[in-house]
Amino acid sequence: MDISALNAFSGSTATWSASNLPTPRVERNEASSQRSKADGPLSNAEPSKETDERTESSEKTAGPTRPDGTPLAPEEIQQLEQLKQTDREVRQHEMAHQTAGGPYTGGASYDYEVGPDGKRYAVAGEVPIDYGPVPGDPQATVEKMQTVIAAAMAPADPSPKDLQVAAQARQYLLEAKLEAAQKQSEMNQARGEHDSEPANDEPPEQTA
Repeated sequence: MDISALNAFSGSTATWSASNLPTPRVERNEASSQRSKADGPLSNAEPSKETDERTESSEKTAGPTRPDGTPLAPEEIQQLEQLKQTDREVRQHEMAHQTAGGPYTGGASYDYEVGPDGKRYAVAGEVPIDYGPVPGDPQATVEKMQTVIAAAMAPADPSPKDLQVAAQARQYLLEAKLEAAQKQSEMNQARGEHDSEPANDEPPEQTA
């Protein structure tokens, strides 16, 4: 919610409470005069005090406050909204890495900043990712690097570090594809040489 909407909501709540104060006081006064003989006099001070306390409480809870309960200044409210937005974006960014990276990513860690309301908000974060090749298995490396690249580029706004990881993973992917192709070529060549060997199943020549 933006600042203007928040302020408008607070004002309407305060105005609504004030406009309804006279009515309950009148009803309590009339009821007290009718029941005065049977029940004794009723005090109007206590209901009025309770209503005032509810009004003050409503005004205090209508908007964000400091840890001591005092309302935030307009510039503090703006700062708080920016921190909340940053917190959402940072967490969404790291969650995108984790979701796409699957088994190759670890838990997210965050750097926090304390807002004017006394709460902590994430302003930076990171997710560890294993993007090393699989030793001796180029095909497994190809599949792993495809996942790593997808994880690095998963957020809507990849960071410079994300782009660096994706570039390194693409290099490993290319090398693994070349290695896999070379192994496949060697296997095909060996199979072709085996198939081209002459069959030695003719009976030996007999001499008289």
